[in-house]
Amino acid sequence: MNPVVQLLAPLVMVLPALGGDVSPQGAYPSVDPAAAPVAEQVSIQQSVTVRISPRPAPAPMQSAFFAPGFDNTVEPRFIERKFGKCLPINAIFGVQPVTNSSLLLILRDNRMITAQLEKGCQARQFYSGFLVKPNADGQVCVSRDALLSRTGASCQISGFKQIIQLGG
Repeated sequence: MNPVVQLLAPLVMVLPALGGDVSPQGAYPSVDPAAAPVAEQVSIQQSVTVRISPRPAPAPMQSAFFAPGFDNTVEPRFIERKFGKCLPINAIFGVQPVTNSSLLLILRDNRMITAQLEKGCQARQFYSGFLVKPNADGQVCVSRDALLSRTGASCQISGFKQIIQLGG
């Protein structure tokens, strides 16, 4: 390439900004210095989602463990007790579907909580965990927060119960 062309090429690029029209069809509009500046707005949005991964239960959780006539001489017996309306998100270590409409939440302190899903939700849709958008209080609450499965299902929790081992 000719050295003179190399030196003049940057100048040709600056000419449209100076108000000169270098193209024959007027492809570059000329800038009017008296025109009012155009204000543009930029909006930045952040979204945080917490993912709870599936984990195996610390003990085998069969539905027979909750049966009233279960013989606990062979295996320990578990009962469900009332639990509060909210649970801290960062306390949840893992999740596992247990029955058609309940999930077993394994907490970091080795407690186990069952989360009853609202009517019409299937726990098996949460086999690969779930996503939840954290609130300002950092908790998942009954009838407030929706759990989103990796398959696209969205369900609210209708209640929490803590699992307690009897005779262990």
